[in-house]
Amino acid sequence: MPRIDFNCDLGEGCGDDAAIMPWISSANIACGAHAGDDATIRETLRLCRAHGVVAGAHPGYADREHFGRRELALPHAELVALVRDQIALMDRLAREQGITLRHVKPHGALYNQSARDPDIAAAIAETVRDYDPSLLLIGMSGTVSIDAAQAAGLRTAHEVFAERGYDPDGRLLPRGTPGALLASDAATAQALGFALRNAIALHDGRTLRLQADTLCLHGDRADAADFARTLHTALTTAGVRIQPIEPLR
Repeated sequence: MPRIDFNCDLGEGCGDDAAIMPWISSANIACGAHAGDDATIRETLRLCRAHGVVAGAHPGYADREHFGRRELALPHAELVALVRDQIALMDRLAREQGITLRHVKPHGALYNQSARDPDIAAAIAETVRDYDPSLLLIGMSGTVSIDAAQAAGLRTAHEVFAERGYDPDGRLLPRGTPGALLASDAATAQALGFALRNAIALHDGRTLRLQADTLCLHGDRADAADFARTLHTALTTAGVRIQPIEPLR
């Protein structure tokens, strides 16, 4: 039976997290930099515990004005501190709730930069390893973020996106460009393609193949809760088992 993790970026103060949570298997929780605070983190963790959803840290740039989606150039030491401190905060609050932090997924611009910049990818991977080598690091499928995580000795998860369009090289189309954001029907077809075949059809007729360990839906969409239910139903109806990536034993 094919299987895939279904993750969503939550705790960002812009969606109905409680309505999304029943349909996913993993949550990437904003750590107070690009969005969120201690109260939203605690509430999102409580929802994770109630629904049996795996909790992860979602560190991003401390740039709330741009929601962490503006690329920055931080010195190495500042980048390490940024990521480490957000993981530590999430870990501390998770432990308060009796929850074990399971993974890290960078947010927004930090995520995209780590997919193409080996130095940023290595800084993130080594910071995660030095904090807790049992943590899983999620990165964009087929990019240097995965390579850096593996080089650091971390377990990795190749991530693909349900509602974001791709170019032929397997990179996400920039927001604001045609095809960058997919409507529900197209996103559902793309999710099924990744989950069942690790392949999708691009708008020009070519086929893109990417390893798909975990499927992401952005929680800041206005329709995210309905979208999550639609994707969950389509995947399970097609015989795909939705489950988080197994922890280290």
